[in-house]
Amino acid sequence: MKTRNLGRSHISGYVTSAALAFVSLGITAPLQIPHICIEVVRLVSIPNHVSNSYSVTNDSSAKASISVVIPTLNEAMNLPWVLRRMPSYVDEVVIVDGRSHDRTVDVARALRMDVVVVNEPRKGKGIAVRSGFSAASGDIIVMLDADGSMDPQEIGWFLSPLQHDFDFVKGSRYVTGGGSEDLTWLRNVGNKVLTELANAALRSNYSDLCYGYIALRRECLDVLQLESDGFEIETELIVRAARAGLRIAEVPSIELDRISGTSNLQTFRDGWRVLRTLARESTWEAPTAGARPEALRRLKYRYPDVRFSRTPTDPHSVLAMAEGA
Repeated sequence: MKTRNLGRSHISGYVTSAALAFVSLGITAPLQIPHICIEVVRLVSIPNHVSNSYSVTNDSSAKASISVVIPTLNEAMNLPWVLRRMPSYVDEVVIVDGRSHDRTVDVARALRMDVVVVNEPRKGKGIAVRSGFSAASGDIIVMLDADGSMDPQEIGWFLSPLQHDFDFVKGSRYVTGGGSEDLTWLRNVGNKVLTELANAALRSNYSDLCYGYIALRRECLDVLQLESDGFEIETELIVRAARAGLRIAEVPSIELDRISGTSNLQTFRDGWRVLRTLARESTWEAPTAGARPEALRRLKYRYPDVRFSRTPTDPHSVLAMAEGA
């Protein structure tokens, strides 16, 4: 392959020509030329079309608060890694539990004193998620699992589109940068089939239907009106987001192996429930009739990468440290 070396005189000539071209187009923002890098900036004002049912804030410097909702069921050995990986910019962690027998809640409180614990004795992931959403106070709400399969350090990837006019962001194991350590051949095929059916029914372009790492703006919950009680809550979220006209983004996510314990997922049972939910929700009429809710204020975040060993943690050691503090 042939390459060309451009001298500074050539580059200067190109920059001068580019500058004249931009001026002729009415773009008057300055050109900044550090060494060889050329950046042309044009400030664009985009008006917001606001529904009367949503409040507006003009304070672009205000910080949007972030809540993370984590349904748990006997995850005392896995939860320490999840909570220790939680980014510092997360304002609130909501644990939804009411049926664990391994001191999951005690471990959560020992690791994070300000954790919000929702006691939910009813069975079903959908019930737990909806209870967590109701208890969360953040402007942005993130949903992830407690078994260590979803890395909290990826939350930054989900927040970025929400800062740029998106309403609903979901993780995908299939887009570039994503992947899975836990996806079996059968689950992979089933997920792809269900995703294609969803895209055909919704006229959407999802790449990964059955993955529940999701972030959304708080006001979207009033639009989505969630009802599911079980695992199919993830499908209901995704389908209703599309039908409600929310602006949706997918970001890469790597599904890790569960740290310890046995997954509650059952391929055929849960696949059938997803299919039924998809058929039911394809005719759901959004209360907004496709009109997007008002976007929240945005703030840029920095995401430090904190690493902890992904091994089962003895809950007694965590509780002993808390008692000794």
